[in-house]
Amino acid sequence: MACPNIDAPTNPSCQRQWDVPLCAKVRQSLLDSTSTAAERARLLAVGEWESGLWLQALPSSNVGIMLDDATFRLAACLRVGAPCVSPHRCHCGVLVDNLGHHGLSCSRSAGRISRHCSLNDIIRRALVTAGVPAVLEPNGLARDDGKRPDGMSLLPWKMGRPLVWDATCVDTLAPSHLPSTSICSGAAAAAAESLKRRKYANLIGDCIFEPFGVETMGSWGPSAKKIFFDISRRIISTTRDQRAGLYLGQRISIAIQRGNAASLLGTLPGDGDAEIFYDALF
Repeated sequence: MACPNIDAPTNPSCQRQWDVPLCAKVRQSLLDSTSTAAERARLLAVGEWESGLWLQALPSSNVGIMLDDATFRLAACLRVGAPCVSPHRCHCGVLVDNLGHHGLSCSRSAGRISRHCSLNDIIRRALVTAGVPAVLEPNGLARDDGKRPDGMSLLPWKMGRPLVWDATCVDTLAPSHLPSTSICSGAAAAAAESLKRRKYANLIGDCIFEPFGVETMGSWGPSAKKIFFDISRRIISTTRDQRAGLYLGQRISIAIQRGNAASLLGTLPGDGDAEIFYDALF
């Protein structure tokens, strides 16, 4: 039976031309059925290509792209909006509901540092693979307040200038971001990247500064996408592996999911009574 308001594909033998409009219609119906800004922001974010890269990764402990059971279950719950913890009180004193979203933006988030370190290490290793050695937290390079960027290439990146980057991960579902993320996917990451550019304005003349902003629901900011595709092209040119860029994206996506899981689990109490909260997960 034909679907209303959907034109027949110009090439009936192409399966993609049948699937894309139907998937778009289903996605739009889900967006129209949302009742809260958080639900709409989540659906917009997980609909982005980069948000589902962790689902495409072949689980392999040897190369570090295998998610443990707890991380995978929490990542799946966040993606579909399902309850993932029993209601409890976070270490900061805030009451956490069964969706557990508070842990993603908590000021005492347990996964923030580990996720930040993982993202920067992935970018540095990718640059090395592309034939551009890089270091983390370079000496002699700082913004006006004395803080250093996350990394810098040791060889010129473009126009004879080195690449300097600074990574950040913001919460898609944080109350302060919902007015923008419920309208446009990746809006919080884009805003974070703009803030980074202002903070590192004094470095722009001497180097090519690129902020790398991502969100907890998986969306990337415009600058993050740009640097990702630039590095991917160089890796593909160096390794002759056409899937090298996809592997890089999968590593970034997995690092975000691991940070999310650590943040959610970090809100649970650390005493013996914590088992009742873990029972809700497993």
